[in-house]
Amino acid sequence: MSAFDHNALDDVIHGRARLGIMAYLSTADAADFVSLREALDLSDGNLSTHVTKLEEAGYVRTKKSFAGKKPQTTVVLTESGRRAYAAYLDQLKRLLGRA
Repeated sequence: MSAFDHNALDDVIHGRARLGIMAYLSTADAADFVSLREALDLSDGNLSTHVTKLEEAGYVRTKKSFAGKKPQTTVVLTESGRRAYAAYLDQLKRLLGRA
């Protein structure tokens, strides 16, 4: 029997858009909302919904500011988010038999 347990996959991360957000942020210190939206090809509302879900889990943090009069949202992966993403990837490796 395999050591992989599909129930151990983090449901918060497992969604395609949220996985994309986590992967993108894992390689960046921070990302502004527009860059993240464009990289993942998501609508504003869709990205906002997924970022909120990750923020509620403590995996990302958002910072709202203004560039002149234009609102700007920056998204950052938290340490808890980095650990959760690493654990998620470890579970996928087990699924692939590479752990």
